[in-house]
Amino acid sequence: MDHKVNVVSRSQWGAAAPRQKMTLKASAQRVVIHHTALPRCSGRKECMDRLVSIQRRHMTENGFDDIGYNFIVGGDGTVYEGRGWGVVGAHAKGNNHDSLGIAFMGNFNNDTPSTESISSVKQLLRAGVTQGFLQREFVLFGHRDLGNTECPGEKLYAALPQLRIAP
Repeated sequence: MDHKVNVVSRSQWGAAAPRQKMTLKASAQRVVIHHTALPRCSGRKECMDRLVSIQRRHMTENGFDDIGYNFIVGGDGTVYEGRGWGVVGAHAKGNNHDSLGIAFMGNFNNDTPSTESISSVKQLLRAGVTQGFLQREFVLFGHRDLGNTECPGEKLYAALPQLRIAP
């Protein structure tokens, strides 16, 4: 079965060029799930505008070289390329050298992640394993497992077991 997931590229959503890019030394061993902690967006245009502002904030206020996440997923299940595969992210301090950061758009302290977004991320993870960007026995974390934060929100954290993929 082909685990192809349709990813909206950086150029499609209007990403600014990264200041610099560091490549992971090997396939990622861990996946860290985040939420953007912003209101959810509906529709591609609104989500793409939101991504542009997230990237701008990450680069100006946080001083990152690029948007912090490797991938971002909208409530409709659309996956957007952040830093992409094989690139060191800036999403979980001290844990970026061997991980992939995936953010769900929205605030999941109250909202429940959509079945579409969960399903798309599972497909993305399968694709990462198939293409060799992610180790088959990768470990899945919520951002709060690695730092003092509420991220990825109560409801998304509770949904993490649904993202663990069977080989």
